[in-house]
Amino acid sequence: MNKGTIVQVIGPVVDVEFPDEKALPKIYNALEIEYELNGNPTKLTLEVQQHLGENWVRSIAMSSTEGLKRGMTVRDTGAPISVP
Repeated sequence: MNKGTIVQVIGPVVDVEFPDEKALPKIYNALEIEYELNGNPTKLTLEVQQHLGENWVRSIAMSSTEGLKRGMTVRDTGAPISVP
């Protein structure tokens, strides 16, 4: 699974840079971020909406982006969001 880093957060919009253009996730793929917020483990799902060029993708957060920072690691799940 590909890993990228957050380069910009504007409200629910999160731009992520991946190390290689060939490793860019497909449009509508789910991305996941695991981090701590106020001492609690948090998992945020993003959905890729656009390829921006320069190995960047633009994604939309499925919940609050509180606590996200540039440089955080993002994981490409390799599949779209699915509901069980």
